[in-house]
Amino acid sequence: MNIFLKYLSDRVVFLLFLLGLFLVNIIIDFLYRVSLERTILWLLLCSFVGAILMVVDYFHYRKKYLALNKLKEKVHLLSTIPLPATRNKVEKGYSELISKLAALLVKNETASLANEQSILEYFTIWVHQIKIPISALYLILQDQEVDDESNEEMKTQLFEVEKYVESVLQYIRLESSTTDYIFQETDLDDILVETIKKYALFFIRKKLQLHYTKVDYQLITDSKWLSFVIEQILSNALKYTEQGSISVYMEDPDRLVIEDTGIGINSEDIPRIGEKNFTGFVGRQHKSATGIGLYLSKKILAKLGHSLRIESEPDKGTKVLIQFNSPK
Repeated sequence: MNIFLKYLSDRVVFLLFLLGLFLVNIIIDFLYRVSLERTILWLLLCSFVGAILMVVDYFHYRKKYLALNKLKEKVHLLSTIPLPATRNKVEKGYSELISKLAALLVKNETASLANEQSILEYFTIWVHQIKIPISALYLILQDQEVDDESNEEMKTQLFEVEKYVESVLQYIRLESSTTDYIFQETDLDDILVETIKKYALFFIRKKLQLHYTKVDYQLITDSKWLSFVIEQILSNALKYTEQGSISVYMEDPDRLVIEDTGIGINSEDIPRIGEKNFTGFVGRQHKSATGIGLYLSKKILAKLGHSLRIESEPDKGTKVLIQFNSPK
């Protein structure tokens, strides 16, 4: 019925034209005193022939309408799937125009993907190249005779450089349409222990307590991407906590919590945390904040089938909760 109403709407001008012809015919027959029987017979004959033509036209219309609706679901394949048959030169012109536009779109998408892949390859090479001098500097610091405090400070700054370099690569990979995710059974404790070891120097330097409770949790996820997220969250906790502790534990069966006693987040900023380039009040106080870490974390978790929520109060600390929706 919906298609039939659309058909009537598209043919309304033609139908009104036919109705006008009928009225003109009746008026002329009346003026020329043509018998009523002949007028009625003529109108019935015209109506019968018109109805047959309209039925045929409607079925052509319906067939083409349904075919176009199916093509809408496969619009990215328009360059390879033929459009419905055309019935006149205007429809043929539109069909040719759509085909040319589809071919141009495919060409542009191909060029865009090639350019995207080229950028990703460049940054991948750049990250690997920049890691060589970073590693060399670590070795130099180990051999260099400097006081322990200066040595540790330089190691810390090198670690930050390495972390930001890795973030650049992950950002490019995340935005790429060709990024692959490898989902497999993962022990969450393995990821947490490895991440905590990586940031052990920061706990020691800032004299922060770590409360880590073994979670004993298995899940299906991409361990590499999840490790990156947990590193970002733990890094933020360390950055904004000057005294007290950081706790890592499971809350409820499928929810990981990373909690700190840091400066916290204003309530009006919490809904926007994770938006691209949003730093909030805390970010304005800490000029080095970019907001990119939590932005990447939220996007990655969404792709992994997990989610992130933040609870915080200024001067009381922050809780970052990762909800795992795919437990093993």
